[in-house]
Amino acid sequence: MNALGITLPEDVTIYSQILTDTAFIILPGLVVWSTFRVFGGNPAVGIVLGMMLVSGSLPNAWAVASGGEVTAMNFFGFIPVVGLQGSVLPAFIIGVVGAKFEKALRKVVPDVLDLLVTPFVTLLVMSILGLFVIGPVFHVVENYILFGTKAILGLPFGLGGLVIGGVHQLIVVSGVHHIFNLLEVQLLAADHVNPFNAIITAAMTAQGAATVAVGVKTKNPKLKTLAFPAALSAFLGITEPAIFGVNLRFRKPFFLSLIAGAIGGGLASILGLAGTGNGITIIPGTMLYVGNGQLFQYLLMVAVSFVLGFALTYMFGYEDEEEVATEVATERLVQEETTGNIPVAPQNETIQTPIVGDVVALENVNDPVFSSGAMGQGIAVKPSQGVVYAPADAEVSIAFPTGHAFGLKTADGAEILIHVGIDTVSMNGEGFEAKVAQGDKVKAGDVLGTFDSNKIAAAGLDDTTMVIVTNTADYASVTPVASGSVVKGDAIIEVKA
Repeated sequence: MNALGITLPEDVTIYSQILTDTAFIILPGLVVWSTFRVFGGNPAVGIVLGMMLVSGSLPNAWAVASGGEVTAMNFFGFIPVVGLQGSVLPAFIIGVVGAKFEKALRKVVPDVLDLLVTPFVTLLVMSILGLFVIGPVFHVVENYILFGTKAILGLPFGLGGLVIGGVHQLIVVSGVHHIFNLLEVQLLAADHVNPFNAIITAAMTAQGAATVAVGVKTKNPKLKTLAFPAALSAFLGITEPAIFGVNLRFRKPFFLSLIAGAIGGGLASILGLAGTGNGITIIPGTMLYVGNGQLFQYLLMVAVSFVLGFALTYMFGYEDEEEVATEVATERLVQEETTGNIPVAPQNETIQTPIVGDVVALENVNDPVFSSGAMGQGIAVKPSQGVVYAPADAEVSIAFPTGHAFGLKTADGAEILIHVGIDTVSMNGEGFEAKVAQGDKVKAGDVLGTFDSNKIAAAGLDDTTMVIVTNTADYASVTPVASGSVVKGDAIIEVKA
């Protein structure tokens, strides 16, 4: 409001502070609660344990850090203990260990005693570990991580932003980028500003811009239909449809957008951009720069990132299929004459189910990234067995280290993404085991990996598995052909070139 020249009454200002500051005051409690929920523990136990970490009986961490009269409390004469106000990493570790301990405890405690014994023992053991072991140790570790992050962000000439902006979307491809949420919250808790947000905004803007360039340049109406919604998704903060649906498919747009994102990230660092929150970027992210007087600089950085991502891709990163059709045909004829083999082009093909279970229409999947068709057309299956099979003879193009997703290119040219569960990347591989690696050749029916649906359910997630033809634009039609229950070897998708 101040940025708009509006002065609020004091009571309204106090009320707005209550709205915005409360979450940070009880931040460890919220982190432990959320971690318990994700890792299959009892969230009620998690919130109680988390609030113990900021108990009013403990010295306030901020008061101790200010160097005033408040000092750390020495338990047993040698363990310094303070409240964990503003701490993220210790609360996260306590939540993970606590959830796993509670789940292990439930296996040995009789059902008749579970309701009484398990919560009490979990709170007793984890409060001791949290206050006297995990809290002090990881509070120190957290400070070192924060110090290292600030050192990178503070590198001269925008080098920190250049590095982070250049690699961020590569990390998104690996699926482990959500760990940065903890880092952003830590920066906000420590300094009340988040310079990381502007840098990743640059990287995400460049990805979206590259997708727009492909959509503008192509004459293929199906590719246009895929590219523009994917770009819009990127500008609203979700770049996976742009990456997997367009940019990685053509390769050059992805890597050129990394260059553009690096330059944009460097500019963000040079301009000293720092958001007032986290979790939103690009278009929604403008709200984080209105109140701090950096809106113009933010929009400038976004514009530069967009122009670079668009221009590099349009000029060097993409040639439309129609423009290179003659060249490709000539190359195929030359290769046929010299080797007897024709390079793979999309052919009519029937895709088998990689999952045994019950078919779910893609539009009914509870994830707009898939249900909207932005990633491509396909189908989903609710598993009854925890095995992922190869749906065709293919080469493994992507094998996520977390084991929750696989990308394949079939011998007939279809590019298939198999994604086990919704938001299962947050499980960091727990309950998943990949049996193949990138570059492996597989036959239809070979085992790609395994997963534990019980662990997915315990984490509060849905194990519905999506099967997407990511190069849908290369085909005249991509048609789901299965309904009801499917078993290994059943056809689920037909593609026609």
